[in-house]
Amino acid sequence: MSYNLTLKAENLPVSLTDFRQRALAWANELPLMASYTSNDIPYPYHGFDELLAVSSGAALPIDQDNAFESLQENLDRQQTLWCGFLAYDLKNQIEKLTSDNPDHVGFPSLFFFEPELYLYFEQEEIRVYSQEDNIAETIQQILNTAASEPLAIPEIQLQQRVSREDYIRHVERVRQHILEGDVYELNYCMEFYAEQVTLSPLPLYLALNAVSPTPFSGYLKYHDRYLLCASPERYLKKEDRKLISQPIKGTIRRGATPAEDLQLQQQLRHDEKELAENMMIVDLVRNDLRRSCTTGTIQVEEMFGIYGFRQVSQMISTISGQLRPECDIVDALKGTFPMGSMTGAPKIRSMEIIEELEATKRGLYSGAFGYIKPNQDFDLNVVIRSLQYNATTGYLSFMVGSAITYEAIPEKEYEECLLKARAILQVLGLK
Repeated sequence: MSYNLTLKAENLPVSLTDFRQRALAWANELPLMASYTSNDIPYPYHGFDELLAVSSGAALPIDQDNAFESLQENLDRQQTLWCGFLAYDLKNQIEKLTSDNPDHVGFPSLFFFEPELYLYFEQEEIRVYSQEDNIAETIQQILNTAASEPLAIPEIQLQQRVSREDYIRHVERVRQHILEGDVYELNYCMEFYAEQVTLSPLPLYLALNAVSPTPFSGYLKYHDRYLLCASPERYLKKEDRKLISQPIKGTIRRGATPAEDLQLQQQLRHDEKELAENMMIVDLVRNDLRRSCTTGTIQVEEMFGIYGFRQVSQMISTISGQLRPECDIVDALKGTFPMGSMTGAPKIRSMEIIEELEATKRGLYSGAFGYIKPNQDFDLNVVIRSLQYNATTGYLSFMVGSAITYEAIPEKEYEECLLKARAILQVLGLK
């Protein structure tokens, strides 16, 4: 049995914004929580729902060695909302690949939980759903909870897993692979990290979201591990039988004035290297969708769209297709995961080279975070522009990367990585 209540904003003793801040602080005391927001940013097919979900129980039982089969078994019994993620290294259960680099955060490969209570935040109301008859009591608990205090940044000794010199050398190796015909394009990433850090993840996330609001922003607490996500990119969305993928390839800084900003966006829109990168990934995503979509339904709805976010402008394309009648969620995920924008083309060879060159197991980075609704529609982002934190060990990590083509200039690719890291460095007080 489930319970629900619609709470009008006008009947609250505090503003809707204040209530949501209190709800986040209240939820952060529970062992499992997930928060999602689009930050009211216009986006094709919209961004995340405005959603907060919590549980004091266990996650769904997933056999991590047979994650997709286990997920399917759970989906056969699904009756309510699920919140969770797919980590990048699930690639090893789709293709004959391995992940042997060190992992210092420790997220599982696949994780979803069934909320005991969740809230949808609308313009003038809040819809609350609960497995128990406790909604009125919960609302009062939220009202009695103080909003999260402003972030107090501890002194953080941030380190780079790969030096600038090694980064440049690795990019040159990628260019050699391209010259030899192994790949056309490859997404190479590097890690920034700090050890033995004690901090409050929720205020840090709120600071990150304030500095860099994005349409697929989210916060996850998985016991002692946290994801603080400011992603601008959608991996895959399902609406009825329609699948939508929106890869990002192409990045440029924002201008200091509207005129400069427009000039920079036009520069991005006509940059041959960026256009080539985007086109290659669009072709890759179309091929991925063919694995689960009906022949003739796959279409590129927008090519090379330019969208401005707080820190950067990005080139985004939108590809869609209709899921075949005999295919389900797991087929859609296995056919398209991980997102092509975070691997390269051809996809399998790219992932092999990524494993050789990168120094860190990607884990949740470049995986997908989101939710699956009771009707099995879903929305999943690409985990980029994100911090991961293990509160028990004090390990704090984020990764950044860029697409390497043969025309890539290693020094410029390195600068692009630092540009993508700017918001995170800013909230950590390091830039």
